[in-house]
Amino acid sequence: MTSPLSGSSDAGSGGTGSPFLKIDTSKPHPARMYDYFLGGKDNYEVDRDAAEQFIKVAPEVREGVRANRYFMHRAVRHVVAQGGVRQILDIGTGLPTEPNVHQIAHSIAPGTRVAYVDNDPIVSTHSMALMADADTDTDSGTDAHTSVVLADLRDPRAVLDHPDVRKIIDFDEPVALLLVAVVHFLADADDPDAVLATLRDALPTGSYLVLSHATGDVHEDRRENAASVYNKASASLNLRPHARVLDFFGDFTLLDPGLVPVPDWRPEEPPQHNAPPIGIYGGVARKNN
Repeated sequence: MTSPLSGSSDAGSGGTGSPFLKIDTSKPHPARMYDYFLGGKDNYEVDRDAAEQFIKVAPEVREGVRANRYFMHRAVRHVVAQGGVRQILDIGTGLPTEPNVHQIAHSIAPGTRVAYVDNDPIVSTHSMALMADADTDTDSGTDAHTSVVLADLRDPRAVLDHPDVRKIIDFDEPVALLLVAVVHFLADADDPDAVLATLRDALPTGSYLVLSHATGDVHEDRRENAASVYNKASASLNLRPHARVLDFFGDFTLLDPGLVPVPDWRPEEPPQHNAPPIGIYGGVARKNN
């Protein structure tokens, strides 16, 4: 997300005149619905109504978003502790939920730099407030280790070239790119393959891609009715099968255990008895050349 307090007036930058500056409360927004699923309070009635409709047809969603969140925690710890990465680009970060990416990374390597990107100005505002707890320059929404950028995944070049991203991320050094529960909001018309290729190509050798994506594979009804709830939201939910999600990793090398339901990616606790199936795939891959 480009901070609405910084950047140019170009679309996707968050400056004056940007389409992202206006907070649209007439439609549910995925980030605010996700916040509601997690038990947060940074959402509107329209988001809560849509989320409750989703819960009626997919009652496992709360367990799913928590499992997705814990997958992100484990993946960030891995790329920082074992992968040695010291800079993270988190696109589609959503509303801050502690511990957030920079808190997890800094608990291992305090100098790790994190650029947060989202297209919802509410997310930007809350993220900047969180950064303010760590000596943030509130005029720019950044400090030496963090940046908050208002921008859209559908324009990956604008994300990569944004000055508040470039201020934090050195693309000559390994980067961990986080696309956690966001690519499924790209419709086929958005050409997600091209979006992912642009982002992967920008990463140097030794970088990591952390990606999770919703699927209907694990449910008999394929959760099509649940996905349709997002038809009236600011972005549609596009459930994709395992093979299609695998495509998004390109020629990156998946770490064990590969692309699996998020609770199964290097779990730190034994599985819960009678836990519902979670329709979210997750994987971590490394760029080796």
